[in-house]
This record gives sequence, C-alpha cells and structure tokens, in this order.
Amino acid sequence: MEACQRGMVDYTFLGGAQIDKYGNINTSMIGADYHHPKVRLPGSGGANDLASLCWKTLVITPHDKRRFVSRLDFLTTPGYLSGPGAREEAGLPPGTGPYKVITTPALIGYYPQTKRMRVESLHPGVTRQDVIENTGFEMLFADPLPVTPEPTDEELRILREEVDPQGVIIGR
Repeated sequence: MEACQRGMVDYTFLGGAQIDKYGNINTSMIGADYHHPKVRLPGSGGANDLASLCWKTLVITPHDKRRFVSRLDFLTTPGYLSGPGAREEAGLPPGTGPYKVITTPALIGYYPQTKRMRVESLHPGVTRQDVIENTGFEMLFADPLPVTPEPTDEELRILREEVDPQGVIIGR
C-alpha cells in the first residue's frame, strides 16, 4: 500500500460482485439491508486502497445484468463515483481511476467527458445487442466500434508456456 500511496503503482487488476456505469465496485454485500443482506461478500480486501491510489484500475469480470447494475447495493471501491471531478472532490489523487473493464463480450473503457463506461471493442462473434441485454444500465458504444483483435500465435504461446504453463487460468 505504501507503493500505491507514493504513486509508484501504475496498474491494478480487480474484480467484484457488482460494477456500475462509473466503475464503482461492490464486494461487500448484496441486498438492500446491510445488517441482513441476501449475500455477505468478503469486502474490500485492499481493493479500495488499490483503486483509490493506483494510476489505472482494470476490472476483469464476466458480463451479466447481476454484475453490471444501475445502482450498487454497497459501494466498496470507488470508480469515478458520480462522474467528472467526483474522485478529486472526495480527496482521491487527480489522474487516477478506472481505465478498462475486460469482460466476456467486450473491452470497455470510459468516455473522457462523462466518465461513463463505453464499449471500445466487441469480441469476435458478439453483437451490441448481446452487451445491451446483459447490462443493467444504458451502455455507451464507441463509433466506429471495432472487433477486438484475436491474440497472435506468439501471444498465445507466451500465455500458455510462460505465464500459465500448468493451464490453471488459461486452460488448453
């Protein structure tokens, strides 16, 4: 955490149970009543510090309406909070915040003027409608909207042989 506080950590990778259009994350509880939730989750585990202080936050998550919600049940980790300038007003370092969301159908970034999520590319075989049907808020789309490039043979080799030789994460 000290390295984050000093501005020495460029990227952090996070996940979560819920994420909203500004990249705020919930990893604490599902349900309207904090004291009697439907599901109690593990909490921040340090993710709040990482997302608050690292330069760029990347989220890796499956894409479905239960995760991509219009309103979080609990705010565990800040994204752009309520939009432009909200992070800085809350005392978080300028220039930090959400960067990308990598999901099963798309690569998502943030529209600079509004700090809202915006699909930057669709993975091969995925349509806009697939994303819309699996998102609980109005998703923005880049124009033009490219297809995410497939990994090269060399990139796949590195991932399979050097990053995950046992096939635990990437599989075969």
